[in-house]
Amino acid sequence: MLSAALRRADMGLCRSLRTLLSYRLPLLMRIEQDQSHSATLCDTATVSVKPSHFLRTMTSGTAQTTINRSEVIDIEIALHGLPGCLRLPPNPRGVIVFAHGSGSSRNSARNAYVAEALRELGFATLVFDLLSEQEAENRADVFDIPLLAERTVSACKWASAANWTRGLPVGLFGASTGAAAALQAAAELGDQVSALVSRSGRPDFAAALEEVRMPTLLIVGGSDRDILGLNRAALAVLAGPKKLQIVPNATHRFSEPGTLDAVAAAAAEWFGHYCRQSEDKEERR
Repeated sequence: MLSAALRRADMGLCRSLRTLLSYRLPLLMRIEQDQSHSATLCDTATVSVKPSHFLRTMTSGTAQTTINRSEVIDIEIALHGLPGCLRLPPNPRGVIVFAHGSGSSRNSARNAYVAEALRELGFATLVFDLLSEQEAENRADVFDIPLLAERTVSACKWASAANWTRGLPVGLFGASTGAAAALQAAAELGDQVSALVSRSGRPDFAAALEEVRMPTLLIVGGSDRDILGLNRAALAVLAGPKKLQIVPNATHRFSEPGTLDAVAAAAAEWFGHYCRQSEDKEERR
């Protein structure tokens, strides 16, 4: 049975999600999921998204952000000296580590957009550079998934040990090739990661997909047909609770109006359900 504190936290998350999802968009979202997932299988669902405060100060088309800098801590991940930004809400319920795609960095506007949405819903978020400036100029490093996965593992371990986030459940959010790195890192970390969300991911680049057992949400744009096919194939291989969520008319970068809002809302729901303290692990299943 959930403790009274957990119930209050869940009620708070539900209220925040209702705010986030109360403005209707003309958007249908097809959901494909494995029977191992506890949610009800459905062919279509109407997505409703209402901009909360963070959405009123951010524009999803260009992913411009207005962020309170007092809630952002500039950090450096040891060993590789990779810079990052830790966004902290009051009393965080978990920490979500972001792995950016090729040609991007910790300054990814789209990742910052989703990260701020999650922070407003009670999650600390860590965005960081997977590569040094010199490495980022080398195309071989940009697509070196084992290297990127190693860096993602280091970031997750940093988040687990840092004073601000020690003891919190860890989630992973990966975009494009960063999703491949997140999946490969998750296979290595096992139950040290509570949940994973992939946006426009390249799961075909990741090794050991069958060893990814934590709840995994694959979000793909309906117009991103090649990537959609790759994610369908990955869904059949993933071992844990899993879901493929398709955002109609969205392309690879989710630059169409409202589509990045749908990503933020889906990620918030997934992490809200699965990224909980270990004492509630059985309830999540």
